[in-house]
Amino acid sequence: MIRAWFGTSTDPFSLERISLLPQQQEVYDILKIHSQQGGLCLVIGEPGTGKSVIKDAIRQNTDKRTVVVAINRTMHTYSNTLKILCNTLSIDPEGLHVKCERRLIEQAFNLNREGKSLVTIIDEAHLLDIDVFRKLRLVFEEFPKNHNLILFGQTQIISNMSLKVNDDIKSRITFSTTMMKLNPDDMEAFILKQLDIAGLGHNIFTDEAVALIVRSADGFLRRCRNLCLSAMLEAVRARSKTIGIELVNKVLVQPHWRTEYDMETL
Repeated sequence: MIRAWFGTSTDPFSLERISLLPQQQEVYDILKIHSQQGGLCLVIGEPGTGKSVIKDAIRQNTDKRTVVVAINRTMHTYSNTLKILCNTLSIDPEGLHVKCERRLIEQAFNLNREGKSLVTIIDEAHLLDIDVFRKLRLVFEEFPKNHNLILFGQTQIISNMSLKVNDDIKSRITFSTTMMKLNPDDMEAFILKQLDIAGLGHNIFTDEAVALIVRSADGFLRRCRNLCLSAMLEAVRARSKTIGIELVNKVLVQPHWRTEYDMETL
């Protein structure tokens, strides 16, 4: 609908086409180095600060010498988590824990003998039971030394790892970073960059509309993307080629954009 109305062959603000901002590129480059040397990396931040953009960049930009596997469903038992890992590496997941673990270790060494490095990504790692992660960590200890484990999660994960009982995990972290909210200039640059990628003119959004989007997104990349897309849908409904402040406001009056104070005054 948006493509047809605005005359573009590319979905604007597509997750597959979001380019890395400078601070995200820096984190990506560091993770890439650790993926060659091996380690345990931790990327934390509030929801919508751009962690998924980095994760997707790692998965999409791998070369032939790197194999990336991801665990996205982190609320499973250890047994089911092992099966997810086996499936992502095309290994038979049936059997007892010991057999699955042995197959995973053998596959990791097979990849190593082929000159490949292995990167394991655990998304939403703050939801992963710490005992499950401890068992996984022991399995990963048997992997070749160039294996890199990257945890993406919210900030409470570092609090859990700071407990004395979890020193065995925290002491193995080789790199960690916190994804901060974007400043207004970076947020505006993100909007204009995405319009460029879609082959759309910057004048689709008025300056006032961009300022309102940046202010309302409050530094969160996901909020900015969703607000831009919703405003473009409102433009389609209004049969308008230009998105002004009035169309952005039509999105912002929706309940999920309202603050608690705003809701109390209704």
